[in-house]
Amino acid sequence: MTDYFAPVALLPQGWARDVRIATDATGSIASVTPGASADGAERLPGVTIPGLPNLHSHAFQRAMAGHAERRSPPEARTAEGGADSFWTWRQTMYRFVGRFSPEDAEAVAAQLYAECLEWGFTSIAEFHYLHHQPDGTPYADPAEMALRHLAAARRTGIGITLLPSLYRHGGIFGKDPVPGQRRFLNDLDGFWRIVEGVRGAIAGDPQAGLGLAPHSLRAVTPEMLRELSSFAGPIHIHAAEQRREVAECLDATGARPVQWLLDNLPLDARWCLIHCTHMTEQEATSLARSGAVAGLCPSTEASLGDGIFGLPAYRAAGGRLGFGTDSHVGTSPRDEMRQLETSQRLALQERSVATDAEHPWPGRNLVEAALRGGAQASGRPIAGIAPGQRADLVVLDPDHPALFGRQDDELLDAWVFSGQGNPVTQVVAGGRIVVRDGRHIHAPALAAEFRAAMRRLAA
Repeated sequence: MTDYFAPVALLPQGWARDVRIATDATGSIASVTPGASADGAERLPGVTIPGLPNLHSHAFQRAMAGHAERRSPPEARTAEGGADSFWTWRQTMYRFVGRFSPEDAEAVAAQLYAECLEWGFTSIAEFHYLHHQPDGTPYADPAEMALRHLAAARRTGIGITLLPSLYRHGGIFGKDPVPGQRRFLNDLDGFWRIVEGVRGAIAGDPQAGLGLAPHSLRAVTPEMLRELSSFAGPIHIHAAEQRREVAECLDATGARPVQWLLDNLPLDARWCLIHCTHMTEQEATSLARSGAVAGLCPSTEASLGDGIFGLPAYRAAGGRLGFGTDSHVGTSPRDEMRQLETSQRLALQERSVATDAEHPWPGRNLVEAALRGGAQASGRPIAGIAPGQRADLVVLDPDHPALFGRQDDELLDAWVFSGQGNPVTQVVAGGRIVVRDGRHIHAPALAAEFRAAMRRLAA
């Protein structure tokens, strides 16, 4: 067990000074004592905030970041509606994904998870659908690829909720899949074998959790969704990411994707709907009332040209939200929060959208929303610096040029909205220091493995 001493820390009840944080053998927080002595404790050199949950990751796509930016050839653009979009990007992803070995998947995931830790994400929800060999044949252990992500998480120290994804079809509802999806595909029996393999591998591990991820209304049938909806833990699904998806759902069902889910499934606090970019105000209000989480990935949504989330209506209805990095064109919680707020400012031509009269600081509001929504969507105790929560602590350097002279809520605003450098100096994840002086403790070895994997993928 280790005690940590934070000169300044953000606790659930607000900012506190001289905070002693005791941890136990499971990596959880045993006690939090403001106004305490630093004697015998590991001193955290700066301003300590809770580690933030990353609620949506496709780790293999970290290897694609920057690879899919080139303008698509005319034939690809014509086939997908005449412009570059999510749909042309998806064709690039299908070509790329066929190259991954289990070793490559682990190396890429470990690099990604180390980067996330360096920026202040201390847990990740891995929405995992890269299940099989390139020809679609399952590995000897059907959970092989999922377990490679678990191994990467354990090597880096990031907490993980593994979300094996059920992916069976290529369109709403029950359309045939395309060849590029063959590595993703399972029937229900094959899917449950993967789930049980993950369940066995994480048994007794306080740093890991399990959820389910029916990929989308494009990829599963209503019958499959009904079977998965009885699961007791987190359930994640992509919904309303692109306008074309909404149009296809309307054509097939007469309802928009979020409305269909609300009408046909028992949406509640177990559920996390990823993206929700194209909701009506009525859908936003109804989703907020359900208790589900909207899983926002603003950097990816911007990169893919998906659109801008309708924050004002959802926030006014008390909607819960969290942040993920999805395709990993960015790996920083600060950047996801910044992108959400600044996209609102551009769309609405007003400032400080994620605020109200009682909560005037957007940085604090976004951090606390990320904690609440991310913990709920992850199904793990990672909601802040409090007894019983995982000991996830992020230390910001108050002398960093972006933060110097700021304190408390103003410092959080500066972190989210100011500068390009990384003020994170130290990170504790699950009670262990995993980042010192801004670098992951295993960064050189992980980077070497990542470079080797990238050379293989590029060959």
